Amino acid sequence: MRNLLLEVVRTGATSLLGLFAGGLVFTVLAPSLLKLPAPAYVRYWQALNTDYGRAMPVLLLTCLALLVVTCATSYQRGRPVFWLTVTAALLLTATIVLTLTTLDPLNRLADSWNADRPPADWTDIRRHWWTLHTVRTAMAVLAFLALLIANAADRTKGEPPDARRTSSPGAIS
Repeated sequence: MRNLLLEVVRTGATSLLGLFAGGLVFTVLAPSLLKLPAPAYVRYWQALNTDYGRAMPVLLLTCLALLVVTCATSYQRGRPVFWLTVTAALLLTATIVLTLTTLDPLNRLADSWNADRPPADWTDIRRHWWTLHTVRTAMAVLAFLALLIANAADRTKGEPPDARRTSSPGAIS
């Protein structure tokens, strides 16, 4: 039963973390956004804040809860699996803290702007947001990778070499 619980919560955590990290990566991979004129960029930023503001708290808090349960249930699976899972949870926690303490305040500031008349320093604020977003993206991707590696390490842990092959040498298929 405990192995089933581990599989279910780890699969859920991996899916949610992958979704989150992928969404962040997409933004980093869209440098054309930085070329938008001020009114278009501010409208984009404000629309994104609305959508992310609804979805991200639920997604991130659910993912973190699943990661905490994954940590607890992966302890018996060995040190590498456990510590990789803890690393993923700590990186996600750092991502959430960075979001709440620095990125959300910048998002709220941008939401208060008139898109047709953004403040004179809007490009500096955007640059600061992008730098922080890039750091957040790196942490989320590293958390996702740590969880994927933990999963892979757990799958091969304790299996005899023959169990990992689909057929043994010389076997007739």
